[in-house]
Amino acid sequence: MAVDYTVIVVYLAGMLAMGWWGMRRAKSKSEFLVAGRRLGPTMYSGTMAAIVLGGASTIGGVGLGYQYGLSGAWMVFTIGLGLLALSVFFSARIARLKVYTVSEMLDLRYGGRAGVISGLVMWAYTLMLAVTSTIAYATIFDVLFDMNRTVAIILGGSIVVAYSTLGGMWSITLTDMVQFVVKTIGVLLLLLPIAVVKAGGFSEMKAKLPTEYFDPLGIGGETIFTYVLIYTFGMLIGQDIWQRVFTARSDRTAKWGGTVAGTYCLAYALAGAVIGTAAKVLYPKLGSPDDAFATIVKDELPMGVRGLVLAAALAAVMSTSSGALIACATVANNDIWSRLRGVVRPDGEAHDEVKGNRAFILIMGLAVIGTAIALNNVVEALTVAYNLLVGGLLVPILGGLLWRRGTAQGALASVVVGGVAVITLMATHGILANEPVYYGLLASLAAYLVVSLMTKATDAAVLAAWRERLAGRDPELVSEPVPAHQ
Repeated sequence: MAVDYTVIVVYLAGMLAMGWWGMRRAKSKSEFLVAGRRLGPTMYSGTMAAIVLGGASTIGGVGLGYQYGLSGAWMVFTIGLGLLALSVFFSARIARLKVYTVSEMLDLRYGGRAGVISGLVMWAYTLMLAVTSTIAYATIFDVLFDMNRTVAIILGGSIVVAYSTLGGMWSITLTDMVQFVVKTIGVLLLLLPIAVVKAGGFSEMKAKLPTEYFDPLGIGGETIFTYVLIYTFGMLIGQDIWQRVFTARSDRTAKWGGTVAGTYCLAYALAGAVIGTAAKVLYPKLGSPDDAFATIVKDELPMGVRGLVLAAALAAVMSTSSGALIACATVANNDIWSRLRGVVRPDGEAHDEVKGNRAFILIMGLAVIGTAIALNNVVEALTVAYNLLVGGLLVPILGGLLWRRGTAQGALASVVVGGVAVITLMATHGILANEPVYYGLLASLAAYLVVSLMTKATDAAVLAAWRERLAGRDPELVSEPVPAHQ
């Protein structure tokens, strides 16, 4: 295992080095939180694919393939569909808004002050998303070093917190590009073909497994529908995703770069399901489907290659974890803390802004590590995160983008009613039940429509200013100049 250990150690050291380099570039709020809004198509596509394809997509995607066969691709597939929908229909408008958070967008659209409440919901989502990614370090480091779970979480989490705190979005962007390349080589180019060959090829896999393993809908229509509600719609409104859209150099980059990333996700989904199906042939009686990834890597891959593929899994976890962490800290500082204090500093106060956001990343990072140590169930934590996000924020966000008659009161009612309904139904029906997101979303929609129609329409001046921002024509918006080398 010495060669494998060397690969992993070099990889982790490289992540920290990029954090140090990124610190030298992050001199303003814009540079620290959204990489100066200057990413070109290549970097944008790679980093967007990296953040949405995390540990759940890699380890969990292979596990679903082990359990259900090719239809296990649906979870990651719906993530790709969501990213495609966001990129094609909404990303250009979102990028032109030149904001930092989803709550800022809601304030611009409705002319109200729903920022703190919507910020709390988004903060809870991003916190739990970061926690689920951090928990996944335990699985990888256990395979690598037979390491204690708590120590593994502290080690992996500390590295992510360190490079994220140092350089903000610049560090995360650079590390995500490396992680994207490592994932592509490790999972798509190495593990996928090796797993299929070790399982005897597709003909042998079909001969040894039940026919439902090759049924595209074998996982069940209700499960697929739930995945669409949670993950496809979740991709449309998550702060972690929007914050990457804000990094795009132009609305064209956001649209086409995101489309490339979404297409990549579809291929990644199928690859994970095929790897899991091959693992079912090789190890038909594993204790847990989520053990499939680690088992096939540990037992079937040659020295050196094994280290690279485990680095790919680590890359998947780190990219999602760091993206969720900076999103969580951005929301906590800009949408909650600053508003409660009544302090909103202009971008010009660069030193204070960078120092403040850096402090919040460190604080939120420590909270994420502590919560990850206390929790055990990744699926439940992730379900709570997406139920709150979709049930509480989907309707007011999409309503604001698509329906002129929506009002601030309707948006606020939608957030509160949807969030309370989701929490209540999770308490009564169970966290993993489908009812919380189904009925929470319906309750949110009903509250939005009824209250909006019962209240005075949004002021014409607010809507006019909103349309100017959407079109990128707001004369008060001052964009930072793009250096020639970019």
